[in-house]
Amino acid sequence: MEDLQSKFLEFVIDNEILKFGEFTLKSGRKSPYFFNAGLFNTGEKLAFLAQCYAEAIANSGLTFKVLFGPAYKGIPLVSATAMALASQHGINKPYCFNRKEEKDHGEGGTIVGAKLTGNTLIIDDVITAGTAIREAADIIVANGAKLCGIAVAMDRQEKGLGELSAIQEIEKNYQIKIVSIITLKNVIDYLVESNDKLLQQHLGAVSAYREQFGI
Repeated sequence: MEDLQSKFLEFVIDNEILKFGEFTLKSGRKSPYFFNAGLFNTGEKLAFLAQCYAEAIANSGLTFKVLFGPAYKGIPLVSATAMALASQHGINKPYCFNRKEEKDHGEGGTIVGAKLTGNTLIIDDVITAGTAIREAADIIVANGAKLCGIAVAMDRQEKGLGELSAIQEIEKNYQIKIVSIITLKNVIDYLVESNDKLLQQHLGAVSAYREQFGI
């Protein structure tokens, strides 16, 4: 496991952003873990998350012209990530986001920030069913831009309705690359390598879950 994944997992576990137990997902599945990106809710936590996004993006080799954050969760994510990319990696890219309701005064429209044009990289927290990403992709195309990739905090590596995960379906349908800071495999590897007996007691349940629902 790379240093990025290790430091990210240590942080999210220490701050109870990633928790282990029994959780009912929107799909109805009972999951032995839950990743709540909404708990990156302080300046320090958001700064850390943005630094990790920036590192994952810089390491990915993706080329893009503009960053886009889907409303509403993507707005602070894209703003903070744009700052981290510029300050830590010298990648100074414009960013923008959408508003849910079109503004009929001032600058008008639904896009706030830089012009949405050219190869566009979406910044989002997680991809579950992929509905929100498809909506964001439609916005990008409607503005004459092109979706070239997506960066997410975690890839659950979990089957959707078929044999592919939601992320794999999106990669296949849009012919793009999705970059994640961590994956479910990283979580399992971290539990295997951990010296914390309280953490290791969840390894069996998480591994069994992946065996049943993973891709």
